[in-house]
Amino acid sequence: MAEASSVPPLLSGNFAFFFDLDGTLAEIKPHPDQVYIPAAVRTLLQKMSVMSDGALALISGRSMAELDKLATPFHFPLAGVHGAERRDINDKTHIVTLPEPVVVALHQHLTEALSQFPGTELEAKGMAFALHYRQAPEAAQAILEIAQQMALRYPELALQPGKCVVELKPLGIDKGAAIRTFMQEAPFAGRTPIFIGDDLTDEAGFKQVNALGGLTIKVGNGDTIANYRLANVRMVYHWLGKLTQHIEQQKSDILRGEDYESLSGSL
Repeated sequence: MAEASSVPPLLSGNFAFFFDLDGTLAEIKPHPDQVYIPAAVRTLLQKMSVMSDGALALISGRSMAELDKLATPFHFPLAGVHGAERRDINDKTHIVTLPEPVVVALHQHLTEALSQFPGTELEAKGMAFALHYRQAPEAAQAILEIAQQMALRYPELALQPGKCVVELKPLGIDKGAAIRTFMQEAPFAGRTPIFIGDDLTDEAGFKQVNALGGLTIKVGNGDTIANYRLANVRMVYHWLGKLTQHIEQQKSDILRGEDYESLSGSL
């Protein structure tokens, strides 16, 4: 586990970038609809994407529609709902679904169950459900037990705890699997992966990237298998800006070297 004071280095090489969103690229807000990525950070992401030939993806529990809205006007490869939705570099989408009767039954049961706890909120994502309790932290244990009951009743589902949320998603779907798939495709293949996240849901991504010899960064406190740690979202912005400058300088030095070689050869 990385020490809280350890800051990721400015490395050299060809990278593939993977970013969680809430708590990593955007500050966590009381309600998910209040979250935004600052315009300057969106522009920085686009710059990093161009520098890496498009090898930059957002990996989130949010839907792809939400991710596109938050990243506008830019268009990146995405893994939404922890990878149950995925869009590759060629805009081809890959969707994992649940049987319609399961979705309908879950929605009805969860709606009724959460109605007993004011301040909680059910987010239906089609193939997954998020049970939010940020506005009702006293209901945390009850919400977890409701989700556990549903996971036992429907073996095709997996339970995923997060920050003030518990999610029910298709079994076998996680951020690590999404990153692994991206890393088998152009333009990600052959690059060194970097993944930055802040939540329990990101640990599967850290595990996969560590196995690939990449760089993993945990945002904030808490136990983690990530290599390094950044204190908060603002420090993420600062480090990404420094890394971008570092990569730009390297490319500039290489180009100057090539120009010199070309000039020397012509004399």
